[in-house]
Amino acid sequence: MIPHSKPTLTKEDISAVSNVINSGYISQGEVVSRFESKVAKYIGVKGGAAVSSGTAAIHLSLIALGVKEGDDVAMPTYVCPALLNAINYIGANPLLIDINPDSYNISSADLKKKLTKKTMVVIVPHIFGLPADIKDILSIGIPVIEDCAQSVGAAYKGKKAGSFGHCAIFSFYATKVMTTGEGGMVVSNSDKILEKIRDLREYDHKPNYIVRYNYKMTDLQAALGISQLKRLDSFISKRRTIAGSYNKRFSELGIAIPSNPEKEHIYFRYMIRNRAPEHQSTRAPENKGQKLEDDLKFFEDNGVKCMRPIFKPIHRYLTPPPDKWGGGFPETDRAWNELISIPIYPSLSDGDIKKIVRVTEKWQEAKVE
Repeated sequence: MIPHSKPTLTKEDISAVSNVINSGYISQGEVVSRFESKVAKYIGVKGGAAVSSGTAAIHLSLIALGVKEGDDVAMPTYVCPALLNAINYIGANPLLIDINPDSYNISSADLKKKLTKKTMVVIVPHIFGLPADIKDILSIGIPVIEDCAQSVGAAYKGKKAGSFGHCAIFSFYATKVMTTGEGGMVVSNSDKILEKIRDLREYDHKPNYIVRYNYKMTDLQAALGISQLKRLDSFISKRRTIAGSYNKRFSELGIAIPSNPEKEHIYFRYMIRNRAPEHQSTRAPENKGQKLEDDLKFFEDNGVKCMRPIFKPIHRYLTPPPDKWGGGFPETDRAWNELISIPIYPSLSDGDIKKIVRVTEKWQEAKVE
């Protein structure tokens, strides 16, 4: 079975972590500081604050931007629950936005329609490794948190994703583009935001009391992160090479392939559709023929683990949806019904790639029949 996702780990990673263990200092310290500086330099911003997870990074970013209980925070519904959790930690209200049909990123048109006077922040994920139209969203004038959990190393018009917003968050979970096992980071050009997050991520040895958190990263994690960051560009290059192989064969089969000439896709995920897109419709199509679950089972039965790229959109967790979300989320529902995420990561062998292509061909032939 070819797994859907897998970290790329080497002897250099093991050595980096071992050196920290041998030093005797394994909690947050000098190595974390070095990792923060290296990530900030790579992204092209002033500084970074490492934390224990991407969720912690979102949570502290919301606090640092002044979001309070009862405020609205805009976010796409086609994401994992981490964003919703961070908003709920504060007691703010999620303002759910539909996605663009081609990029699967947040729709700026739907965002502009749904904004309220209480909307304090917009969280903009660069989903699946493809940057969103961040400049259009920034032009609205509301503070932006870029969510780069799936897009570290991606670029938009020559600048790295994460260098546009008021701040940006990263996740270094085990199966992300680069990993520290668990862990995350906030980067920003604002000293005020970074100072606030550094204050809130640990609670002890403080001259005053406010609610603070145990959100630190360890030097063990940071050492792995530094080692992984050295190879990040090669990780991305390998992902693009694999995507190129997929693009060539799948376009021959008539399967829609992702592309955008103004953006640098890093292919954290590679999606195929279980039916042809019908973007002209204003309503999500009925799922005729095989259900997506049957398609996923077909791949698994043939030795390739595939998944929905998003397990379940946020609006499908919340029943009934508030009136302010009137009109539904047709593009999100369509993507959820149709998209299949196939394996794409640097440690795939040539044999693995050939098998994935071969099974996809078999799947496509079965659907045509």
